[in-house]
Amino acid sequence: MSLTNTDRTTAGMAAISARAKDVAAKAVPVAQRAQRTGTTAVLGARQGAQSAMEWATPRMQDAFLGAREWTAPRLEDAADAVTTTVAPRVSSALRAAADQVRPPGPPAKTGLSRLLDWRWLLGLGAVAAAAGTTAAVAMRRRYASATAAAKAATEPDVPEQARVDESAAEDAVRSQVNGQVTAPER
Repeated sequence: MSLTNTDRTTAGMAAISARAKDVAAKAVPVAQRAQRTGTTAVLGARQGAQSAMEWATPRMQDAFLGAREWTAPRLEDAADAVTTTVAPRVSSALRAAADQVRPPGPPAKTGLSRLLDWRWLLGLGAVAAAAGTTAAVAMRRRYASATAAAKAATEPDVPEQARVDESAAEDAVRSQVNGQVTAPER
């Protein structure tokens, strides 16, 4: 028997009322379970959305940066093409747009950070090595010339043959004094 085709008598209304109470009694626990499940589902959805946002944010930033890097040269090319065909105002507007779209580059180095750049340090090291090598060569030459000068100052200006004759005469004198020949001391 359908609910819409009942008679509207007291007995029929009582039957409908009893049936509605039975359905409501069964629906209350189901609704409470759905409410608890819905609350945990909402919390899970919030956490899922938060993790999705944390995952997507750097990727979107990279995508936007890539799009800006791709767009700026094309705007400049369009500005160059427009310069020859259309009014210079459009060209300057496109160049201004390209400048605004282009991502900022790395900050310029100034002061101490510029001086500590590896290229400068490498250059300073090369200059210091060259100066040290030059100084070492100059010192070696001075030492050699000073040694030669000292050697020349201690030896008399006698030809080589005269020195050999002198040493032979000294040997002869030594052998005559005591009768024994001794080796010259050097």
